[in-house]
Amino acid sequence: MRDDVSTVSDRERLARVRLARTETVGPITYRTLLARYGSAQASLEALPGLAQRGGRRKPLRPPPAADVAADLDRLARMGGRLVTLPEPDYPEALAAIEDAPPVLSVLGHLHLLARPSVAIVGARNASTNGRKLARDLATALGRAGYVVVSGLARGIDTAAHGSALDTGTVGVLAGGVDVIYPPENAGLHARLAEAGALVSEAPCGAEPLGRHFPRRNRIISGLSLGVVVVEAARRSGSLITARLAAEQGREVFAVPGSPLDPRAQGANDLIRKGAVLVQDADDVLSELVRQTAPLADRARDAYTPPPGAPLLAEAELADARDRLLRAMSPTPSDVDELIRDCQLSAAVVWTVLLDLELAGRVERLPGNRVALV
Repeated sequence: MRDDVSTVSDRERLARVRLARTETVGPITYRTLLARYGSAQASLEALPGLAQRGGRRKPLRPPPAADVAADLDRLARMGGRLVTLPEPDYPEALAAIEDAPPVLSVLGHLHLLARPSVAIVGARNASTNGRKLARDLATALGRAGYVVVSGLARGIDTAAHGSALDTGTVGVLAGGVDVIYPPENAGLHARLAEAGALVSEAPCGAEPLGRHFPRRNRIISGLSLGVVVVEAARRSGSLITARLAAEQGREVFAVPGSPLDPRAQGANDLIRKGAVLVQDADDVLSELVRQTAPLADRARDAYTPPPGAPLLAEAELADARDRLLRAMSPTPSDVDELIRDCQLSAAVVWTVLLDLELAGRVERLPGNRVALV
């Protein structure tokens, strides 16, 4: 989903940010609304009625235009740029994932987001050997023309970013692009803003919270053709990134380690489950060369606009709403199965689900799934 022109009006860009930051509008619903109403401004105007129809009791209010404008001004004063989906400057690889963030704040060199990228992630408490491997991989991949993406965390992330500064590196943050985390990476944060790029979907000044990191991880994998895991415990954010990469159709690579080292158990398990074993950068490069089609071509069907809203009486919509609510549970359900089970048309189901999500009663999930909140 891309614009045919190189720019959008300031009014529409502001409306897109307000829409994306509205309480119950997730990334998938953002795209659904744009597809249905044609613009963010028209979507904003439709929001209150849709949410009320879905059963929301208090009014659904987007953030004030003045607050969003102040955030955009703050970013601009830092030399940053805000890119919205679907602008041409929005990275194609990231746009290809179903729950692509509607809004990206970027500090540094925006053109790096258009180049082919590989993510390198791993343990925060990395070993000396793990850090060396990350540095060697980042250097070799950079020389081969790939931008290195990571999360600016301690350990492996820091090593990878530091070795790719000369060839191109992107740091994806869980908080605002102006928020330094961890504090000891203040110098690296500044160097990425100058020589690389810093990216976040959060507003300027937003502090990183625990729940933000898994969402950050989907951007790391979404920007990349593949994810290389260097040292990861069995329960780690790096494994979340690897899982998301696989779900997004990206390659997953892992560096093996000693079974006696807990930091190697996660990576070793990935290899056992089919990840490409990596001993050096050639193992990554040879696998990426085998990709037969550009990512943008392979992912054109990642998002299919839902059917248009049917013209139904309120009684018919209420009946459909009751059927869907009875059929759903907090466990995610496939939308196609709900259509069959409830014996409703796809257009009716999508319309009702949109109303329910905006009312805060349903959560839309990647993979064409929904769940009761």
